[in-house]
Amino acid sequence: MRAIASLVMTSPRNLLLIALLFIGYLLWMQWQEDYHPAPTQVAQQPAVPAPAATPGSAEIPGAAPAPVVPTTPAETAAPVAPVVVTTDVLRVEIDPRGGNVVVADLLAYPQQPKDYAHPVRLFDDRAATFFEAQSGLVSANGPAPDHQALFSAAQNDYTLAAGADTLEVPLTWTDAATGLTVRKVYVFNRGSYAIGQRQEIDNRGTASWSGSAYHQLQRVPPIVDTAGIKGYSNTERYSFAGAAWYSPADKFQKLKFDAFQKEPLKKEIAGGWAAMLQHYFFAAWIPPSGQTDTYSTATVPAGDATRYLIRTVSPLLTIAPGETRVDTATLYVGPKLQSTLDAIAPGLSLTVDYGMLTVISEPLHWVLAQLHKLTGNWGLAIILLVLLIKAVFFKLSEAQYRSMAKMRKLQPRMAALKERYGDDRQKLNTAMMELYQKEKINPLGGCLPMLIQMPVFFALYWVLLESVELRQAPFVGWIQNLTAPDPYYVLPVLNAAVMIVTQHLTPMTGMDPTQAKMMKIMPVIFSVLFAFFPAGLVLYWTVNGALSLAQQWIIMRRLEAVEAKAKA
Repeated sequence: MRAIASLVMTSPRNLLLIALLFIGYLLWMQWQEDYHPAPTQVAQQPAVPAPAATPGSAEIPGAAPAPVVPTTPAETAAPVAPVVVTTDVLRVEIDPRGGNVVVADLLAYPQQPKDYAHPVRLFDDRAATFFEAQSGLVSANGPAPDHQALFSAAQNDYTLAAGADTLEVPLTWTDAATGLTVRKVYVFNRGSYAIGQRQEIDNRGTASWSGSAYHQLQRVPPIVDTAGIKGYSNTERYSFAGAAWYSPADKFQKLKFDAFQKEPLKKEIAGGWAAMLQHYFFAAWIPPSGQTDTYSTATVPAGDATRYLIRTVSPLLTIAPGETRVDTATLYVGPKLQSTLDAIAPGLSLTVDYGMLTVISEPLHWVLAQLHKLTGNWGLAIILLVLLIKAVFFKLSEAQYRSMAKMRKLQPRMAALKERYGDDRQKLNTAMMELYQKEKINPLGGCLPMLIQMPVFFALYWVLLESVELRQAPFVGWIQNLTAPDPYYVLPVLNAAVMIVTQHLTPMTGMDPTQAKMMKIMPVIFSVLFAFFPAGLVLYWTVNGALSLAQQWIIMRRLEAVEAKAKA
């Protein structure tokens, strides 16, 4: 308690303390990144010729073990020309071997600003960035097309026609010996990142067929630049990457890659979904809402690397001779657009992961989105949002600055007490508390308002960090990408100027000399740090600091006027 009181007495302003806490928060996340246990590599196992249980597989209740989870189809069989599908928002490649979605380009999201010739590639069949959506059937009493089986396609190119809203892409597998035919049909819709899938199982044989359908996502962890100061400020490294799933009972759950072997998932879930998340984008398999599937996670050896998968397995399907059954699922592959995801599946918007501050971050995101509708510019929306937050907390800030003004008036008397009692901390603290009681000052009066505002600050930080809507969004003039650093360092310099003026406005009488020196170099430290931060975050910080400075000046002038009037 005494430490907090001392901090309030010597702190030059609210924003500096928030800044220190913010840096501590980032350091803590960096410690987690550097010293959290690394993923355990899975030893390579001998090849198993038959599709029995292997590393990375999981047993399916009522059916044979799940099929082998290969590294890539190309490593176990000859490659086949992919089926290329293009819509207004997606370009995907479907591998006829398994009927898996092995490439997905998000056409509206370029890797670099305005370079739409090179869109973000979420699914990728290359080893270094491997990420696929796989699906298939497995049977206990007969053949079934797993995600390695060879399908046939009527053509290799499909394009959503102008004026059409739907495009269907069928692939067919047939077992002549048993009369079993499976059509795997992908359904694409205009303007949608949700891809429907039907597995039509037609039994034209003489015996019943029993089996289960499964859907899985398999990938290597995304590559994130963490080298040097630039890597330290890379916001992608602070965003969650790993598996996630949802159930109506347990809500949103997630599993980091390095926890796959320590905390494997094995659970029956109805009305849920399974996903792989990364910064801004994700993929998810969504089974029918009324169906209870078995969800599991596993690691898969792939040469010198390890791949990670999350899988859903349907209940047992039994199909009599002459009968046709259809298994359905939805594959989402696209951006974390919070406003549209819950319409696809309950809880899907939770993939925009704000962590423990979700309850605050979600309303802030909604307000930011409404301000963007009003202004048409995400930078202006950030400025207006800061103005609204400042207006909401104006009275708290006024109480804080009022407390600071009273504390400053006591600085000479406090300095005298320090000189009188020297190093006797107990007597000094007792005398200071008596002084506070006599002057009717709460030493925490300037600290509590700031502590109340801290959750809002960090919640807004996560909104700016996670919102894909702000990705590569232009502001004005030289800032054409709010998620990249300011190319000419104008915002970091403006922030330093605001901090210097604030320090000049706030006397440091009575402050420890070492603390005073640290406060003087803070603008330089923050300028260097913010030079590598996304411009959107620095814009928020600079506007917040400028408004705090103006607010402090107004409140201080008002208090001085009241005191002058009282003396007159």
